Amino acid sequence: MKLNQALKMALSSIMTNKMRSFLTMLGIIVGVMAVTLLISIVQGATNSITNQLSTLGGSNLTCGVLKNSPRLTLEEVEALEEEPSIGRVSASLKGNQTVRAAGNSYDATIYGITGNYIDMNSLELASGRGILKIDNEYRLNTCVVGVEVAKKLYGNTDVIDQEVRIAGQTYRIIGVLNESGVNSLGSTDQDIYIPFTNYQRMTGQSGVTQFDAAAASEDCLAEAEKFLNDFLKEKYGKDDYMVINMGSIIDMMEEIYNTLSYLLGGIAGISLLVGGIGIMNIMLVSVTERTREIGIRKAIGAQKADITIQFLIESVVLSMMGGLIGMGISGGILGIVNLFVKDYHFAITIPVALVAVLFSVGVGIIFGIYPANKAAKLKPIDALRFE
Repeated sequence: MKLNQALKMALSSIMTNKMRSFLTMLGIIVGVMAVTLLISIVQGATNSITNQLSTLGGSNLTCGVLKNSPRLTLEEVEALEEEPSIGRVSASLKGNQTVRAAGNSYDATIYGITGNYIDMNSLELASGRGILKIDNEYRLNTCVVGVEVAKKLYGNTDVIDQEVRIAGQTYRIIGVLNESGVNSLGSTDQDIYIPFTNYQRMTGQSGVTQFDAAAASEDCLAEAEKFLNDFLKEKYGKDDYMVINMGSIIDMMEEIYNTLSYLLGGIAGISLLVGGIGIMNIMLVSVTERTREIGIRKAIGAQKADITIQFLIESVVLSMMGGLIGMGISGGILGIVNLFVKDYHFAITIPVALVAVLFSVGVGIIFGIYPANKAAKLKPIDALRFE
């Protein structure tokens, strides 16, 4: 029997019993939906979070001091740039203040930063400039604000050279950040950045408790990490500091999400197996209903292989149609989710689509072999006598 003829017969049989065929495919539809939705959502979340972490710099090292004595000075931190394996460093302090301007007030997050902070943390300026080394050296009352701060205080973002009162001091706005929105790393829209030395004077803090260091290149990241560990261990002891490798965090996140993808995919795959059992059940019913047809075909010369192929193709077509319908529904659901969730992008990738199709075809083959074999083994004389 030609393959196209077997395909036509399979489609004809499926269309003859539309409702039964749909209910048979339902298990595969749900299974494919579950697999593609879960894996696509995990992949979308993984890509979004790792991309956001990557903006912080895969070669960045975040260092924290867990006790205040002995104090780590800003001069000591800036001197770390003399180490060949370290390219740049930036220190930061953080707190909350109510700021005022133009008769309005706003509860903002205040950061005291050094000159490299904005570049090292991939903050983008919509206008103006960032905090420079000179701002810290001369303790200039300058600040960079987020868009939400500018809008709440002045009603717009055209605020360069406007003034804002922070802790009783007047600061001149020299820069406005691009709108960041809310993501897994938070938002910069409600933040104000002032020189690190000004923040120290404002809060009475004289030491550095946290700083970032960027390796001179990715090749010397391990060397830079070892140097910082040795430096802080000598000053504070074994357990009173931390050095966090952003590249390691990104790798760890990807590994966690990959494991989660396999786990969720495996759980969702169980519903595909259930759908396969449904296909086998209906195919066995179909063999019983068409026993006389099988007998007639064998009597006029159909071979065992012809019967096997006919029923196997019917099983695969049922399974594949269910898989395609399931993917189509998944794509529609993900499209709707994307309309409401702006920080992530969910889509069925080509590898996920191929896995879903191949899995559904495999289910059709595996669970269609037994009914096809049973049909092929029927003896013509017994099949013709079947009532």
